[in-house]
Amino acid sequence: MSGMGQYSAFADVTIYEALRTPWVDLGGALSLVSPIDLGIKVGREVLARAGIDPLAVDSVLAGSMAQASFDAYLLPRHVGLYSGVAQSVPALGVQRICATGFELLRQAAEQLRDEVQLALCVASESMSRNPIAAYTHRDGFRLGGEVQFKDFLWEALYDPAPGLDMIATADHLARRHGLSREAVDRYACASHQRALQAQRDGAWAEEIVTVDNQVFELEGYQPRGIRLARRAAAVTQDSHPRPTDLAALARLRAVHANGVQTAGNSCAVVDGAAAALVGRASACPRVPLARLLASAVVGVAPEFMGIGPAPAIRLLLHRSGLSLDDIGRFEINEAQAAQVLAVAQELELDSTRLNVQGGSLAVGHPLAATGLRLVMTLAGQLRRHNLRYGIAAACVGGGQGMALLIENPAYRG
Repeated sequence: MSGMGQYSAFADVTIYEALRTPWVDLGGALSLVSPIDLGIKVGREVLARAGIDPLAVDSVLAGSMAQASFDAYLLPRHVGLYSGVAQSVPALGVQRICATGFELLRQAAEQLRDEVQLALCVASESMSRNPIAAYTHRDGFRLGGEVQFKDFLWEALYDPAPGLDMIATADHLARRHGLSREAVDRYACASHQRALQAQRDGAWAEEIVTVDNQVFELEGYQPRGIRLARRAAAVTQDSHPRPTDLAALARLRAVHANGVQTAGNSCAVVDGAAAALVGRASACPRVPLARLLASAVVGVAPEFMGIGPAPAIRLLLHRSGLSLDDIGRFEINEAQAAQVLAVAQELELDSTRLNVQGGSLAVGHPLAATGLRLVMTLAGQLRRHNLRYGIAAACVGGGQGMALLIENPAYRG
């Protein structure tokens, strides 16, 4: 399939366990916490929940997009060390922007083809700590010259190749697919309502761990730790899901003139971290969370980057020999409402199988960590409803799409 993307099939690969912190709004209780410390938190917690000795881990894979602390280069290594993994075990940084969480799982599965038996995958993102950055002042400031500092969190949304930001690419898709502002707002409203219902029903309770103030000790080295902001003692659930209605969404101004995307129908900006343990099914001490069967990643036009999940899912299904009807649930990241609606339209997906617990419009999108959340949320749905197959997918800034195929190990046909 040269030129059609990359497909990988995996045998004997399972996700033993996975969990995440609550997703917390920009400037909220997690805003002072380094993504390294959030990553250590979930790394320790996933090992404890799985009942796995950290010394059994053979590989550490970690991802984070923004350099949100001065020691950002050390994120993968410190996550491993302070999670209790043996000092001799190497750590690797992984990055595929919004699909980083997926890529962590793919890389772990690839490593299991060789000598690795168990991989710790961690993704952590502090959107609040994105820097105000300057890239051209290393040699000082010229007298009378321009002094330029920019908000990395906002500027990183801009792709200079097509000369568009990510929100404009969603507006492009809205025009190409005939999506009205009302249709986009209606989808966003449904996402919020579904997320609130999922929260009330405790649908995310199993995947979320409480974050509180604590210290991480490592013998012979300096301690690290978590100090929550806003005098918070603990964070227990996602902070962004909230009641809304179509009238409230309709009052919001579009980001771009003649566009459909607003702050209300674009993904929420949040901080959070997630972790997963990936190992061989044959060595798993109990029924795992999910089997990882295959991955697909493709490139698309940067100006239509949000459509990426559609060709990725098509490639995944084609090479795995499955059809859309075989898939019990789809979790497709909601970067923008118009973007996910365009994907659903192109694939002819019905709403009863797509993002049934809401998505990133309501819950939020901490870039590197979202892929892991999508997979654990998907796995939970498959188990609760006795469904066999699920697909998680996301678009990627710059023009890519990625999708993973998982199977419910507890499925009873």
